[in-house]
Amino acid sequence: MTQVDERPSWQHDPWDDPDVTDALVIERPRKQRRWIKWIIYTALFLGMIAVVAVGVVGLWYTGQVNPPGAPGDAVTFTVNPGDTLLTVSERLQAVGLVEKASVFRWYVEHHGGLEFTPGYYRLRPRDHMGNIMRTLRIPPSQTYTKVTFPEGFTFAKMGARLQLRVPRLSAKAFEKVATSGDVRSKYEPAGVHSLEGLLFPDTYQVSNGESEAQVARRMVALMERVGGQEHLDQAVGFTPYQVLIVASMIEREAKVDADRAKIARVIYNRLYLGMPLQIDATLLYNQPSTKTFAQLKATDTPYNTYLHKGLPPTPIANPGRASIRAALNPAANPSKGDPLCVALPVGTPCVYLYYVVADTDGRHVFAVTEQQHAANVAKARAKGLLGP
Repeated sequence: MTQVDERPSWQHDPWDDPDVTDALVIERPRKQRRWIKWIIYTALFLGMIAVVAVGVVGLWYTGQVNPPGAPGDAVTFTVNPGDTLLTVSERLQAVGLVEKASVFRWYVEHHGGLEFTPGYYRLRPRDHMGNIMRTLRIPPSQTYTKVTFPEGFTFAKMGARLQLRVPRLSAKAFEKVATSGDVRSKYEPAGVHSLEGLLFPDTYQVSNGESEAQVARRMVALMERVGGQEHLDQAVGFTPYQVLIVASMIEREAKVDADRAKIARVIYNRLYLGMPLQIDATLLYNQPSTKTFAQLKATDTPYNTYLHKGLPPTPIANPGRASIRAALNPAANPSKGDPLCVALPVGTPCVYLYYVVADTDGRHVFAVTEQQHAANVAKARAKGLLGP
């Protein structure tokens, strides 16, 4: 019997050939792609430069729009008729309100633009451009500064206060308006060219579009309105202007409201009797503060009511409503039963003729005789209320 070989027959496989196998497992060489890498790296580098550049420009722009640090004090900037964004921006840069005119123009053009109204504006150096633009958008007639003129101020003091609160306005220009006759009051007599006593003291909202003359006209108009309310035109025996002269003296002399009407009565009594008024406040008008009281009494001016009888030629200050009312409604003289009148000889009129300060609050004590007044003066001097 023939023996059969049961082992599986071997079939040749190409993998069995080491030469072939080695050839197959060897990788094909990669193509060279370094140029792609360089493109990628270059793009990344340029992108980083662009980001840095944008950041630098952004920081610079931010610093232009909103400079570091606190803005400076407000200054007056004038927009003239015919101004454009170009002319305004160049002038803003020239006066130091913005760093770059071109940046301001770009900012305005990309934030709604600007329409300019001629007038005066209050701008702060190194302020945010948005604040500058917002201020320039508000017409001067709608921008106000509150200015308070106290009762008893002269027009010179009013001018100084106006310049202090609204620096673009000049005290000298206001005084010129008050003495030139260009602005007049209906209470101002012919031949008088001073607005002293004709400017009503009050709080005014002064717009950035107003001039010194316009402010003065408003003050005159308010005095006329108050005069009408107080029936200044109906004064008996005196013109409205003379009443205002009396009111101005009351304003400068009285420190408390209770004294105003009595001081008015003293003034009218002295005028009626032909006595000099001897109002201390009149001595101070238009005189240097360095003069002593004795020097003022000896200085011969139209306002020296110790040397000259009658009213001074003009008011000595601008009175408020209370003093005008007192001048129109003086207090009654004391009655016969008043302690001031009891010791008077029979037939002697009992009328207020004198007064002197009585306490540190500025209240006055009144007298009907020179002897009573001398006693009151001695008491005031003992309290240290008067000079030697």
